[in-house]
Amino acid sequence: MLKRPFDKSKLPSRHVTEGPARAPHRSYYYAMGMTEEEIHQPLVGVATCWNEAAPCNIALNRQAQSAKMGVKAGSGTPREFTTITVTDGIAMGHEGMRSSLASREAIADTVELTMRGHCYDAIVGLAGCDKSLPGMMMAMIRLNVPSVFLYGGSILPGKVPVGADVPEDFAARDLTVQDMFEAVGRHQNDQLSDEALAVLERVACPSAGACGGQFTANTMACVSEAIGLALFNSSGAPAPYESRDQYAEASGRAVMDLIEKNIKARDICTRQAFENAARVVACTGGSTNAGLHLPAMAHEAGIEFFLDDVCEIFRDTPYFVDLKPGGQYVAKDLYEAGGVPVVMKELRKAGLLHEDCMTASGMSVGEELDRNSREADGQVIYPIETPITKTGGVVGLKGNLAPEGAIVKVAGIEPQHQIFTGPARVFECEQDAFEAVQARTYKEGEVIVIRNEGPAGGPGMREMLATTAALSGQGMGKKVALITDGRFSGATRGFCVGHVGPEAAHGGPIALLKDGDVITINAIEGSISVDLSEEEMADRKAAWPGMRETIYASGALWKYAQLVGSTYKGAVTHPGAEAEKHQYMDL
Repeated sequence: MLKRPFDKSKLPSRHVTEGPARAPHRSYYYAMGMTEEEIHQPLVGVATCWNEAAPCNIALNRQAQSAKMGVKAGSGTPREFTTITVTDGIAMGHEGMRSSLASREAIADTVELTMRGHCYDAIVGLAGCDKSLPGMMMAMIRLNVPSVFLYGGSILPGKVPVGADVPEDFAARDLTVQDMFEAVGRHQNDQLSDEALAVLERVACPSAGACGGQFTANTMACVSEAIGLALFNSSGAPAPYESRDQYAEASGRAVMDLIEKNIKARDICTRQAFENAARVVACTGGSTNAGLHLPAMAHEAGIEFFLDDVCEIFRDTPYFVDLKPGGQYVAKDLYEAGGVPVVMKELRKAGLLHEDCMTASGMSVGEELDRNSREADGQVIYPIETPITKTGGVVGLKGNLAPEGAIVKVAGIEPQHQIFTGPARVFECEQDAFEAVQARTYKEGEVIVIRNEGPAGGPGMREMLATTAALSGQGMGKKVALITDGRFSGATRGFCVGHVGPEAAHGGPIALLKDGDVITINAIEGSISVDLSEEEMADRKAAWPGMRETIYASGALWKYAQLVGSTYKGAVTHPGAEAEKHQYMDL
């Protein structure tokens, strides 16, 4: 145990607890049953995204109570508060998805405002869904206080009951929500009965926790460990496991040690730490959304770490962890194989890891890895000398169709299917494309283009899992390509290019495409182009009528569309640390 009690003379909570002028403030704390000792200890925000929206959030409240016990054991006073979550699985495929990416900013903003308003000294942040993880970590970095992140844990894999009348391929595998979206495509294609669909929807998601594959939530959970904000191995255990409560308590204790040592979020989240995080995303075949969230997190620290930088790391990182959607296994399997620490040990063997980076435990990455005796099992985690593929599971693309870049997940796609040339079939929004897929009015060999779905133009940069899953369910995942200025779910598979920038609303080349334009996507060399001359592109730009009008002319989504910046910079809504004139803890 480090030296206690704490000196509060330089901690933010002195503004609400110390001196005669703060007697009114203290009276509120006494009203909540706090003791004099508790009032004069450091105040630690225990922030959760708990709600009843979806299984990914439902276990956060339980774990928060354990985190509070850890704070108390470390001579701190926990103050629990909650913020919002928009859960992508339920928001998917309809207008609700426009709220998803905007919710990341709302989470970061509301956590910041709560911490500032009540002068909390540190934070333990618990999150469980795609945007709540980066949103919570963005708040930590923005505030630059002692911070420990804790993932709420993944869902357990689903299993079809013995004897159930469902297709054999579903019955034989672990199920995730990805299978449900693809089952819808099979059902629409008359390859799955109403009864079989009903069986699957009842068993695919059997517990609390976030979607089980290496989709966005689990990708960002791995990031939380790799970047150092979470205790090592804390992200792995599924949500129902009681061991999560032990990690929560340890996280509460750890944040008190960080206060004593004056280790803050930006001491942990350095440029090298972001590079470590990108390595882990690449080698696990993680979600393309990491190419959006890592730049946004770096922005909070005043670090330029854009989509190009992320993709450069993806390009020379072997892919050696066999996880869904491109592979076979789920988050529970990765945990049982040793989790993120074993993955990072393999990266270290190849000299692909910065070992000196600080972590939430107060130890360096190298020191943490030295404590771990587990090795790659060769099944879920391959030895880095014999990877699944020699380059990362996610690839960056650039060319005359995406001057600011684009991104595609190639994990599980054979090299011969990573080059695609075909005529464009252009849709002005996701609904139009989904209806065409349902009606099978597209053709094999086409490049389906979905535009006006970027951060500003959507607004909200929707994910396209309903459309991509329907294509996969129809057996067309390798027979067409899809590009968009919107996003794809971490559960997406097939040759799907997202984050095309500049977006259509900003007059990017994707806004100028017409049906029949020949598009070439080459994920091996990292290019995306349309067979049009510069003169033709200039003529079309001159004739472009401007940003497509949306129905969102007021409210939160209107405000988001006015503020949001370029996708390659993380689709952020404020100037970031580079423009700071103060740091919160110095006030």
